[in-house]
Amino acid sequence: MTISPERLEELQSIPDSEINLSDIPELDENFWKEAQMVRPKPKKAVSLRLDNDVLDWFKGQGKGYQSLINSVLRSYVEHQIKLSKE
Repeated sequence: MTISPERLEELQSIPDSEINLSDIPELDENFWKEAQMVRPKPKKAVSLRLDNDVLDWFKGQGKGYQSLINSVLRSYVEHQIKLSKE
């Protein structure tokens, strides 16, 4: 998902007092007692050959397209693992 610089500037100019937080639960002490730090898994740089149209499509999704490719591949792998256990 991308956001235009104009929209980002508009959102950043809203004072905190005008932001509606009614649907966001407050984080009380119980939340922090059970909270755990989750560090991102390290990634490995690889050289990968992709069809031009496939790469263009992912790049067209905006910033973070490489992470999106990783997410798609992860979803496929998890699905295949699930199928192999059935």
